[in-house]
Amino acid sequence: MTSDALLTRREGAVLVLVNNNPAARNALSAEFYTAATQALADAETDPTIGAVVLTGAGNFFCAGGNLNQLITRRDMAPHERRERLELLHGFVRRLRDSSKPVIAAVEGGAAGAGLSVALACDLLVSSREAFFSATYIKVGLTPDGGLTSFLAEFVSRQLLTELCLTGERVTAERLHALGAVNRLVDAGQAEAAAIALGAQLAEGPARASARIKALCRGAHARTLDEQLELEAASMVESQGDDEAQEGIGAFLGKRKADFAALRRR
Repeated sequence: MTSDALLTRREGAVLVLVNNNPAARNALSAEFYTAATQALADAETDPTIGAVVLTGAGNFFCAGGNLNQLITRRDMAPHERRERLELLHGFVRRLRDSSKPVIAAVEGGAAGAGLSVALACDLLVSSREAFFSATYIKVGLTPDGGLTSFLAEFVSRQLLTELCLTGERVTAERLHALGAVNRLVDAGQAEAAAIALGAQLAEGPARASARIKALCRGAHARTLDEQLELEAASMVESQGDDEAQEGIGAFLGKRKADFAALRRR
């Protein structure tokens, strides 16, 4: 699916989604939310797609909400504002719930809701020169898109509060040290590195990958007993799957597992 707001292309088994609003540093729009949410939904039922990369056109990931649009929200009724906001939140939920690994490729920076979207992805590849910022406070707004939830997985309450109350820029190196950025690359290389990582993941067992995503999502908020129960259910299911038969058989037979063949059936 391609629209003015969203460009899509395939790189082998990797679906690349590009937020296409470079003149406004890829500020988010209703058109982008709608198109990107649908593209992710379509990817769910396409067995030839093994991973998704999300990036921005040009040399900037996303500046967040479009302030020229947000300033008009004052004239709307609260329920209308909520309807607009749910477009973002629906997109974030789709990112989070995708069974395919979703990788953010960040160049330049990710600010406001752009940071929310980047952190909503399963993995984050960033240029070393990129910055990240919860800029809402600077324009009298509060975080959305799950930003406080995502950041709370990596930082203390005190640091979370500082980042949101100051809106100060955080370097990619610092987020990498905190564990929020998976890989740092040279400027201009984030998309290529993310696609390479996506291609690697796409060679793996699709159903096992989806189960692992489900286990990792929210693991920090569960008790050990709750997590053990989920892990047991997942392992029982995995042991009866053709993917385990192929993977274990390949290991014992000293050959490379061909999980892609299972997806083609």
